[in-house]
Amino acid sequence: MAGNFVTVACPDCESEQVVFEKAATEVACEVCGHTLATPTGGKAAIEGDVVGTVEAR
Repeated sequence: MAGNFVTVACPDCESEQVVFEKAATEVACEVCGHTLATPTGGKAAIEGDVVGTVEAR
């Protein structure tokens, strides 16, 4: 499984959360519940600023 884990800053509350860039399910912010990633069949559509890559493969 090739892909990266990225740190995403929530656009609403600015908390940071680690998300798999090819997420197969919708990912919500743990603090405010805003949708951070929506699956698209490939790379997920990420809403918010990608702060950095946690693990590169």
